Amino acid sequence: MGTQNIFNKIIAFYKDGFRSMTVGRTLWVIVLIKLFIMFAILKVFFFPNFLNSKGKTEQEKAAYVRERMIEKD
Repeated sequence: MGTQNIFNKIIAFYKDGFRSMTVGRTLWVIVLIKLFIMFAILKVFFFPNFLNSKGKTEQEKAAYVRERMIEKD
């Protein structure tokens, strides 16, 4: 039995399963909308790029990270 045949069977299994869903399709849409909100919208407003405030060039940012990693508290 070839691996290509197994992968084709697995893909066909999932395609048929998603094609015949009714409630599940709505739930997947809700999940995808929530993921979009979490990763696209919340990241922009609540998680700013912290390193941009610590340096303008890549070398300054790398030096800041290196300093913070080596520093012992």
